[in-house]
Amino acid sequence: MSPRASGPTASPTANPNTGHNTGRRQFLGGLLAAGLIPRPSWADVGSPTFLSAAATRDGAHILAGIRADLAVAFQFPLPARGHAAAAHPTRPEAVAFARRPGTYAVVIDCRSGAQKAVLRAPEGRHFYGHGAFSADGDLLFTTENECEAGQGRIGVWDAARGYARVDDWASGGVGPHDIKRLPDSEVLVVANGGIETHPDSGRTKLNIPTMRPNLAYLEQGQVLETASLPAALHKNSIRHLALGCTGEVAFGMQWQGAGAVSGLVGSHRRGEPITLSHSDAAHLRDMQGYIGSIAVSSDGATLAVTSPRGGKTQIYAAATLALLETHEIADVCGVVLQGDGFTVTSGTGEIRHLGGRRGVSVTHSNLMWDNHLIAL
Repeated sequence: MSPRASGPTASPTANPNTGHNTGRRQFLGGLLAAGLIPRPSWADVGSPTFLSAAATRDGAHILAGIRADLAVAFQFPLPARGHAAAAHPTRPEAVAFARRPGTYAVVIDCRSGAQKAVLRAPEGRHFYGHGAFSADGDLLFTTENECEAGQGRIGVWDAARGYARVDDWASGGVGPHDIKRLPDSEVLVVANGGIETHPDSGRTKLNIPTMRPNLAYLEQGQVLETASLPAALHKNSIRHLALGCTGEVAFGMQWQGAGAVSGLVGSHRRGEPITLSHSDAAHLRDMQGYIGSIAVSSDGATLAVTSPRGGKTQIYAAATLALLETHEIADVCGVVLQGDGFTVTSGTGEIRHLGGRRGVSVTHSNLMWDNHLIAL
């Protein structure tokens, strides 16, 4: 991929010994390329399996690494409340995003805890709390709102150049929230939630009567395909995404309409229409119109969705979107596949593994987990 160059917006950490350190980095880079010293990996920072934003009991905000045994491997400070993170595909480096409508993202070297760069949304923009890397890790893509026009944009940042901003693309809709890269490709799928916001109005939703959510598939700035909900569900905001092992995209929604909604979970495969779940009324009421996060099992057979408002995790059959089971977990939101089951986190500090051969296991931390778990 070759985005056109423009002025940088990221703020790399200053270093008074720039010349000396540049030479040292080049020397070490040569040794790495020659295979004479091992490349840094997540094993160097305690072998975490997941990342999550959290708050400490005294109100500080952090990014944490969580191991497979559900213990905390590390924690690093954040300047404000985080939402989600993006993990670099080849080195122990993470980008922690502010909660919508935040205007910052922090790049953290997880070996040292040092901030490598701070990404700042361009004037008149805000982030939506999510991002994704290209397959080689050279580019980072961020979901953004162009406030005055009310249009979704995708920011493009060059990780190899200190996260300089090098391009931005139309997201294919309004209110892009989550973004994922499809496996074995450079195609991005964007959850355009359809909701217009503006920093001057905080988290107020400005266009509910006219919102039009969609899924958009992009490659090198070109919208390849969009998939929209039926007109009667135009107030069902598509928010969070999970990728199946055979190319399907599962998504969770947040209902902005009055009265009941017929479903909050959907799936899509390129070139086909969207498939929607149709749970019974009682199970839908359990989720209070709100899916906070979603994950697909490693074999693609099941998917899990969470509702912090309802205090529920629901497991669906991926092929039919039929509800299989429900777990009650107060303030649950983060969910990610782990082995042949799922791991979930809660604002109460609970981390729980659900299903698979391990059955249910629970641990508690002194951290209040935020919205999302990110697999490494």
